[in-house]
Amino acid sequence: MSSIGTGYDQSTTTFSPDGRVFQVEYATKAVDISSTAVGIRCKDGVVMCVEKPKLSKMLVEGTNRRIMTVDKHSGICISGMIADARQIVNYGRREATGYLDFSGSPIPGSVLASRISMMMHTYTLYWTVRPFGASVLIASYAEEGPQLYSVDPSGVSYRYFATAIGKGKNGAKSQLEKLDLTTLTAREAVIEAAKVIYSQHDPSKEKPIELEISWVCDESNKMHQLVPPALHAEAEAAAKAYREAMDDD
Repeated sequence: MSSIGTGYDQSTTTFSPDGRVFQVEYATKAVDISSTAVGIRCKDGVVMCVEKPKLSKMLVEGTNRRIMTVDKHSGICISGMIADARQIVNYGRREATGYLDFSGSPIPGSVLASRISMMMHTYTLYWTVRPFGASVLIASYAEEGPQLYSVDPSGVSYRYFATAIGKGKNGAKSQLEKLDLTTLTAREAVIEAAKVIYSQHDPSKEKPIELEISWVCDESNKMHQLVPPALHAEAEAAAKAYREAMDDD
């Protein structure tokens, strides 16, 4: 059976002889070379953290956001092509608004993840479109409690206690497995997430990065928002010290 995409990668409706859809695999590869993002569901909320490379010294910090709010109680973290992911975020916002107007309550995380995953899967079914070159983490804290989901370009959605996407996902997942998520608070998770991101970043080979960190937890009154500047600075300082200790070893 052929395992290369030549002749079988022109459309999402074309399968290779061994049943592969190369357009979906290409979209997944776009995520696998993009920024590492981490999500942690702790006992009192959900924390998301993503790295953003500093492409230029003239770039204003905080621009080109990779974490966006969907509604008051839900947020999305992006890895992959930002332009593609913005369409996913906009779709999620429309679904959240429609659900609130119809039912009078915020959209549950399970419903939001399901609808986004169905939309992303739809873009793998027709030859007139291509799959989204982005994966997303979805954090929610509605009536069903804090929840964390991940959706990949194929439209597959999973619910996690903690997970990572992007180029450093394998190493990040190994570190996340060592955390005791039953006792971890959101404030502690912010620092741990920053450490995980910096542990996967090699400053000698890669561009400098800045962190974007958000949470939706009891401390934020179940509202999705960026963490306070003081906590962000504390987490980044702890992460840099952790990375320096790794290099010394």
